[in-house]
Amino acid sequence: MSSDQAADPAGQPGVGRLGLCAGCSFYPDYLNSRRCTPGDACIRAHSGRQIDRFLRNNRELAANYLNDIFWERRAIAARYAAVDAIFGLKSDPDEVVRRVVATRLPPDQLVSMIRDPDREVRLSVAARLPEPLLVQLVDDPDYLIRATVARRLPHGQLAKMARDAEREVRKVVAGRLPAFALHLLADDPEPEVRAIVAERALPGLAAALLQDAEWWVRLAAVGNAPSEFLAALADDPEVEIREAVAARLAEETARHQGSTR
Repeated sequence: MSSDQAADPAGQPGVGRLGLCAGCSFYPDYLNSRRCTPGDACIRAHSGRQIDRFLRNNRELAANYLNDIFWERRAIAARYAAVDAIFGLKSDPDEVVRRVVATRLPPDQLVSMIRDPDREVRLSVAARLPEPLLVQLVDDPDYLIRATVARRLPHGQLAKMARDAEREVRKVVAGRLPAFALHLLADDPEPEVRAIVAERALPGLAAALLQDAEWWVRLAAVGNAPSEFLAALADDPEVEIREAVAARLAEETARHQGSTR
């Protein structure tokens, strides 16, 4: 039996599973050295799993497939090629390829992808872009991108997102704004946002939020409001608030008694 026949799983020289070994430039050397396996790790297969396994084991070949006609082969090649070889794929016609590129390029090279039409690409950009450049995404049409920006934007620039149209974005802003700036969201139309404000508010703002129409906002404010304002809630219609007020006042009384001994 020849060496080719011994290497080929189908028992025919140059023909592997689905005939993909026929005419392959890596046959039989890569097969004999176990750098490829027909049906499992093959660069010619139209299978992402097989392509990935081949390039994972032969990373030095990845750059050769960055301009391949098959989008999935390009995307997988972009995952394993050297970073300096994938800059040209920032404008690849397939969004899956661009998504890979957006996760691998140096952060300061992502500016040109800020307006990419694909949301997943922009999400990666928003998660990795240097903080001073994030302001360019505060008006992104997708609220998930804006929420990601709100989680990373420097505190001094967060105020400009306090009037975002999406509640989830404003909730992120409420959780990060400096306490002295929380008044910007104290009258937010969504009680979930106001509750976050109440949990972090300085005493003066917390006292004002004790009068909020939503009981869970009032409850959140109890912990931060000055104790002299709490008596007004002793008869609140919500039992959770009455209990929280009683506990807070009892704590204050115990602290005062301890300090006078």
